Amino acid sequence: MIPIDRARVLRAEYQARINRVIDHIDRNIGRDLRLEELARTANFSPFHFHRIFSALVGETLNGYIQRRRAEKAAAALVFNPKASITEIALDYGYSGSDVFARVFKERFGMSASEWRAGGNETWSKNRQTNRKNGQEESGIFPYDETDQISSRRSFMDKSKFKVEVKEAPALTVAYVRHIGPFQGIGQAFEKLMRWAGPRGLLRFPETKVLGVYHDSPEITETDKLRSDAGITVPPQTVVEGEIGKMTVPGGLFAVAYAEVAPHEFGEAWNVLMRDWLPESGYQPDDRMCYELYLNDPQNHPEGKFIIEIHEPIRPL
Repeated sequence: MIPIDRARVLRAEYQARINRVIDHIDRNIGRDLRLEELARTANFSPFHFHRIFSALVGETLNGYIQRRRAEKAAAALVFNPKASITEIALDYGYSGSDVFARVFKERFGMSASEWRAGGNETWSKNRQTNRKNGQEESGIFPYDETDQISSRRSFMDKSKFKVEVKEAPALTVAYVRHIGPFQGIGQAFEKLMRWAGPRGLLRFPETKVLGVYHDSPEITETDKLRSDAGITVPPQTVVEGEIGKMTVPGGLFAVAYAEVAPHEFGEAWNVLMRDWLPESGYQPDDRMCYELYLNDPQNHPEGKFIIEIHEPIRPL
């Protein structure tokens, strides 16, 4: 158990890295901001950076950039009345006035010209009224840290969530690759099991069932996401056709145990990356992360998946 003061210092390091990124975004909001550049600013790998950012900030990296871009352009419309709307659109990174007009109306519920003509004052008053009444505004609920902490604790209790730091061996894995939404990986598992069963590969007590997720849905288009349905196999196993074979590197991992419903996988990852990791003294490593599936949910009294999330780590 890490002492509270030590945990605060460690979390502060994560927050400092994210703050550097936020400052960098604000200074460069008018140009194209690449994931690799922002991850380098935070000193995290690109693969893990987006998840850490979302967990700590509460919105996706792209969502944050688009929101700040719109907010800064809205301020410029009021405080720089001599600049044309097109000039402001280009100054803040929009490809043209048509794109800016669409995004602006979606965000603020009025055109840029209406905003400049006084609509900003009406929008501001409505926002203040919503805050006083505790109502949601622009699709965003007021942040309540007490409620968030309570919700996390409830999830951790009901899912039996716990984390251990472990050395794990390298794994030889036979797999079927799925391209598309991660929810569709079940079809890949069906193909894999139809191949593995007749070959006696499911009889070994040490056989592990796992999912490897190569892309982030916050970065990669949904129809291009890559995930692998896999089982561990003896190294000499012969594969062919759509059955592939790979080595999943071993090393030091944060291993998070949880019992989750199908819709709670994301929350389990969030608790690991948002709550445990920043206070752990570790940061993500660039090796593969994966999920181990320890049961058949049909045999669980609540239909839950028993999983272990294996997140590769190294000292902070």
